[in-house]
Amino acid sequence: MAKLRLTLACWDYDRTRALADGGVRAEGIELNCLNLHVEETFFRMLRNREFDVAEMSLSSYAMSIARDQQAFIAIPVFPSRFFRQSCIFVSSKSGIREPKDLIGKRIGTPEYQMTAPVWIRGILQDEYGVDPASVEYFTGGEEEPGRDEKLKLDLPPKFKVTRIGATQTLTQMIADGEIDAMHTARIPSTFQTRPGAVRRLFENHVEVERAYYRKTGIFPIMHTVVIRRDVYRANPWIAQTLLKAFTEAKRKAYENLYTTSALITMLPWQIAQVEDVRRAMGDDWWPYGFETNRKVLDTFLRYHHEQGLSKRRLVPEELFAPETLEAFKI
Repeated sequence: MAKLRLTLACWDYDRTRALADGGVRAEGIELNCLNLHVEETFFRMLRNREFDVAEMSLSSYAMSIARDQQAFIAIPVFPSRFFRQSCIFVSSKSGIREPKDLIGKRIGTPEYQMTAPVWIRGILQDEYGVDPASVEYFTGGEEEPGRDEKLKLDLPPKFKVTRIGATQTLTQMIADGEIDAMHTARIPSTFQTRPGAVRRLFENHVEVERAYYRKTGIFPIMHTVVIRRDVYRANPWIAQTLLKAFTEAKRKAYENLYTTSALITMLPWQIAQVEDVRRAMGDDWWPYGFETNRKVLDTFLRYHHEQGLSKRRLVPEELFAPETLEAFKI
């Protein structure tokens, strides 16, 4: 019997590489894997629905779920996770020294609905008392002018969001002091080219992020994997099959990271770092599946609703193909 041919758009992660190189094969599926940077994948999937399966911004996906026409359905696979305390940058001209100083300031963010800023705003609110509505947001290209929101916003009036000029970039504006801070997923280039002008809010961010994890148990999810609903409806078996394949590819990545005969990365103390992470976060520090991620997902969906991005409070079960919410046991 011929295999079902599906195109998967996903970045070249160690945890997905076995799917791309054939080291792991999804049963009954022939995957055509496209190695695309995340901005391109999200743009093309959200605007044109070009792929059968794709990595997807958790925030963009949640927005799509909250709308009447739901184009995608997800599986509980999370190719990108990131502690985002390191991704709050401030201008040296802003006078910002600690989180509460952000209140009343001008904050740049490439897109208000991006997953990374949703987490940043939520963490600043929960941990430091910075109300997401207490600042003014400026959106647009970080390094290139002209970036738009991938999905149209319809926010409550209390959130003040302004687009920057057609020739402006956020990375230049923060260095020049035209905005006071940035919430972003990428390090702004002026952090490196103008280090006296741009710095991190949390210069000891690793310590801050470790303390946050010890307190909350949350390792923030950035991206999930979605299937076009028309493809899923025609082949509902693929949700479980793809979940199994992604999980096996991740297992191989874990195995490779703890191989001592030769280092698979260029990190000199890779083995020691793996052992350190295991002590802090457990053997499966990057979990897939629904139940083990329920708290992280529920926290994110609370932030999403509180920040005006979803009109109603979504629950984690709504995000995923129902057959992926539980796993069989022997």
